[in-house]
Amino acid sequence: MGGVKVTYSYTQISQYLTCPRRYRHRYLDGWQEKDTRAAMLFGRAFEQALSAYFLREDAPAVLFREWSLYQNQGLHYSKADTWDRMLQQGIQLLDRFCQDDRIRIRRPRHELQIKFTRPVSGNNDFVAYVDAIGNLDGEGCLIEWKTTSNRYSEEPDGVLALDPQLVCYSWMTGISQVAKVVFVRKRLVEIQYLRTKITDEQRREFGQLAEDTIKRIESAHFLPHSGVRFPQNPCSSCPYVGLCLGKPQTSETRLVRRPGAENLGWLDELAY
Repeated sequence: MGGVKVTYSYTQISQYLTCPRRYRHRYLDGWQEKDTRAAMLFGRAFEQALSAYFLREDAPAVLFREWSLYQNQGLHYSKADTWDRMLQQGIQLLDRFCQDDRIRIRRPRHELQIKFTRPVSGNNDFVAYVDAIGNLDGEGCLIEWKTTSNRYSEEPDGVLALDPQLVCYSWMTGISQVAKVVFVRKRLVEIQYLRTKITDEQRREFGQLAEDTIKRIESAHFLPHSGVRFPQNPCSSCPYVGLCLGKPQTSETRLVRRPGAENLGWLDELAY
């Protein structure tokens, strides 16, 4: 695009497939959602604590340290969540995880947050950061961590194999056995250990999907996918809705524009 080397990721592909115009607002025009969602920031802090656990460090202390960075940030909490309540749930989840003792990471300094890269579309790259590669109940697999306030559905049987991010990671790594470890924050905390297998056909199909999507991005096809239709109204909850309506001031509380984005005016000259 414009002769500039681009690094693509699962998040970018997902954003484009959700709405091409949203992709442009975020990745080309430079608008980014402010980091004010407590659940998202807590997830980051909790992953730091998980890494500390496998490195034989004080995981609860790391969670407290990382989560404390946001204690007075005026975050947006959902339902009955508070900073203290989420910290307590996190410590309980770490304790439960330690008691379960079902995950093994043989070389934590090399097998946590692993970067994988593969060439796509000429000189461009596709990058993925895999949470972990290890063993669940003695069987080797690719592992993704997830913190949430609601448990994942396990029905119908095998539904986890349709998780597009797991399919993407399997495509990137060539590992067919994948697992999602879900840390459920609720009154009585719970950890789900979900496992599935990604087939060669799924990996091949995702590769084709990624290539096709990248071609559309590089052809500057950014038509909007309008989503205002009862009962699901994705446009109404989209942080970029003000930009699409020509009212950027309505998005100021949720968005910030990264430095240098004002130099992207050449995009307006592209034919969509």
